[in-house]
Amino acid sequence: MGRNTRKRRSSMATKAMAASAALALGGGGLIWANFYASADDSNNSGQNSTYAATAAAQVATISCPDVGQKLTNVPDRAKQGVATELANLDKQITEAYARLASTRQAQAGDSGFVQNAITGPLKEKRAATIDRIRIDIQRVGGQFNNQLSQLAACTTQQANTNAGQNNGGQQNGGGQQQNGGQQQNGGQQQNGGQNNGGQQNGGQNNGGNGQQQNGQGGNGPVAADFVDITKVQGNAQLGVGQNGLPANGNSGSRGTFTSNCGTNQNKNHNTDNVIVAPGVANGAHHLHDYVGNQNNDAFASDQELAGAGTSCQNQGDKSSYFWPVIRVQDGTQDFDQNNDGGGKEGNVGKILLPAQAQLKFVGNKKGNVVAMPTALRIITGDAKAFVNGKANANVNWSCTGFENKVQLKDQYPICPQGSQVVRTTNFQSCWDGKNIDSANHRTHVAFAQADGSCANGFKAIPQLQVRLVYNVPAPKLQNGTVVNPYAVDTFPENLHKPITDHNDFINFFSTNLMNKMVNCINSGQKCK
Repeated sequence: MGRNTRKRRSSMATKAMAASAALALGGGGLIWANFYASADDSNNSGQNSTYAATAAAQVATISCPDVGQKLTNVPDRAKQGVATELANLDKQITEAYARLASTRQAQAGDSGFVQNAITGPLKEKRAATIDRIRIDIQRVGGQFNNQLSQLAACTTQQANTNAGQNNGGQQNGGGQQQNGGQQQNGGQQQNGGQNNGGQQNGGQNNGGNGQQQNGQGGNGPVAADFVDITKVQGNAQLGVGQNGLPANGNSGSRGTFTSNCGTNQNKNHNTDNVIVAPGVANGAHHLHDYVGNQNNDAFASDQELAGAGTSCQNQGDKSSYFWPVIRVQDGTQDFDQNNDGGGKEGNVGKILLPAQAQLKFVGNKKGNVVAMPTALRIITGDAKAFVNGKANANVNWSCTGFENKVQLKDQYPICPQGSQVVRTTNFQSCWDGKNIDSANHRTHVAFAQADGSCANGFKAIPQLQVRLVYNVPAPKLQNGTVVNPYAVDTFPENLHKPITDHNDFINFFSTNLMNKMVNCINSGQKCK
């Protein structure tokens, strides 16, 4: 399966006015719109500056409750219908953002415009969609939580137009801090601010929506998203809370099993997510790298996945391993510049493939592990952690030579010369013993407790550890901006924040190879 292909003005007196915005997955998230004054001294500069400042004051973030995460019990026969309606919620917020971004003058002239023309109609559409979810569930005898009907309304807030720090304040009641108080609008430009040779990467009209974009679609990353790793105090924390801690230790099942599946040199990409949005094209709204199973798209059935080819050296491993791509913003436009999930949704720049991709399964420090069931699905991390909060975040960023000293979760590392960027993900390693998935794709698996035990009667399974190494040109921080930044693809509302990194796995090991893995791990061997 191949790729799924679905200016700055020349006057020295001109400053770019760029929109940075965000869409949402599963009907939740923020819609940002940050504006910079367009001051053309030769053409009504005072009027333009006044308009930009007024428009920025009127522009709001739109916060919509995440319906998908609240659905904890969806009958099998209703799952496809519910997935389709959750995708409709995404589309509705996307359309609301497009309306928000294209009506600046109207917003500046009418304080009630956003409510009357955008969030009011959005609430009506969402209410109808949530009701269709209710019908889908009840039609097959399921129980619907009527409190979900209260999630239709979206709220608005004024965008922060003041230069300076965000002071780590709570944004939209989401419970998460904005990257430790980084500058959001005014102190530095979103996404690098630098012109890089006179042509902003992504500076073209973003897929024809008439909105001028800067850098990575105008929505990040920013300078505060980066840190020189040589200046970070060492820490021992991997991930957030207990999330992502290695499950194995000096006791219990101490073996390992490594599967070599390559680094996606055949450029197997798409913007689907068959776990979260089965049957929905562009359900991820960002691009994934795929290794292992070569037939993973939104429409792949378990039977098709089981019969597909694999990039793994051991042909008994047809599992699907996928993660969001990393891009570097060096002025290069990649193949998906004008595609959904790519440049049209703020994911622009040159795609970097991993130089190394290690897929290793380890044991449990409390005792033996049991075999994973065929077609088990695990999502680790949260692609929407910047707007959802950090409860499900599971992120480890570091550099080669520093992995035992520093693990970052909410900043990208700037590595010294000769060092490479490393993304490491430790998956959930406790399984409920019954389900291969759950309605919110989380509750059927869990992280081991600090002592390695699995709570609530869950069973220990081999823990997948994914380590991705990249040759990334080091960004530079200059005058409050970042030059040639790199970032993971994200849902646009998440502003390409490093905390949103995530990883996905679907188990299609053959029975014989899975049994070999379990035996190797439980007997303390190192196997491939």
